Amino acid sequence: MINTETLVVKFGGHAMSDKDGVFAEKLSQAITGGLNVVVVHGGGPQINAALDAAGIASNFVGGFRYTTPEIFEIVERVLSHEVGPVIEGTLTKSGVLALSISGRHSGTIFARKQTSLVNGENADLGLVGEVQKIDTEAITVLLAKGVTPVISPIANDLDSDGGLNVNADIAAAAVAGSLMARELIIMTDVPGIYRNWPNKDSLISEITVAELEEIKGTFAGGMAPKVQACLDAIAAGAIAVRIIDGTDPEAFANALAHQGGTLVIK
Repeated sequence: MINTETLVVKFGGHAMSDKDGVFAEKLSQAITGGLNVVVVHGGGPQINAALDAAGIASNFVGGFRYTTPEIFEIVERVLSHEVGPVIEGTLTKSGVLALSISGRHSGTIFARKQTSLVNGENADLGLVGEVQKIDTEAITVLLAKGVTPVISPIANDLDSDGGLNVNADIAAAAVAGSLMARELIIMTDVPGIYRNWPNKDSLISEITVAELEEIKGTFAGGMAPKVQACLDAIAAGAIAVRIIDGTDPEAFANALAHQGGTLVIK
């Protein structure tokens, strides 16, 4: 599907406390304005809470959640059967026809086990997937019917009958690239990419892929996959990526107006 008027929004766990429906309302306005919108969601806080309740520790390696078979079962349940339907419901209340689908069971996301980090270092991440292919059929069928897909980042494992846990930023990048999206908006809990975190004055307003590639090894924690997602999305066909503070409804409104955050371009 080649459509430069497609917008992919990565909803992060910290941005999903949309009790007032502000984000949903802004999305509704964008759709009414003629955009195709695809939502890919995470759910880190919800997963952490479910793991805590099960007495399972959360461990991260280079920004990726180490995923055992037991953890994968909880991750898939939380993302595909709890978080996704909640987002679908919030959008529906704001007048957006939406449907929560699993990247795995809809036949949309296909991956193989990821064996290295963003900086190239080899790592055992368990059942974490590196996206190999996006099948856009389920997405395009829904969009053609005027329905906004809400996709959980669970993938089919190309090497087994099982599934893999894909970082939501990386999954959103792959989807945006496959749809040749006009823009991928990544919601996080900071205003954008900082050149020298935590120096608040080092926020990058705009950066090219080449420049970001040069400094990507300097990012740690959850920002590392987000930076890689920016590079992956544009390499795969998306026109631009914007990272914004997903806890700020005004930031989202600005992003829809092509302003604010950190814009990554070719």
